[in-house]
Amino acid sequence: QVQLVESGGGLVQAGGSLRLSCAASGRTFSSYAMGWFRQAPGKEREFVAAITWSGNTHYLDSMKGRFTISRDNAKNTIYLQMNSLKPEDTAVYYCAAGDEVMRWGIEYEYDYWGQGTQVTVSS
Repeated sequence: QVQLVESGGGLVQAGGSLRLSCAASGRTFSSYAMGWFRQAPGKEREFVAAITWSGNTHYLDSMKGRFTISRDNAKNTIYLQMNSLKPEDTAVYYCAAGDEVMRWGIEYEYDYWGQGTQVTVSS
């Protein structure tokens, strides 16, 4: 069993930065693939980025260059550094963990989800 708790969301002006964190409980954290998804008001949840247990990363093309996913297995935590934020980045950001993720952008590949953290980017 893995429990995930996101933090770091908030209100930021366009062009600003935020770093989201996702703290995981469970002794097998280091073996899980981890991902970030987001859901904007009135829209479906979408994939943002993922990182394998060994540190390989995957991004939605539109996120490349602005967002960076990383993990610290010693702290059971993953991060999402978000730079050059735009109003369209406004969403609830969710952390997810999966034991055997084959398709990074598919929600049901992930077994555990956090409660989400709100990110609001003002223009």
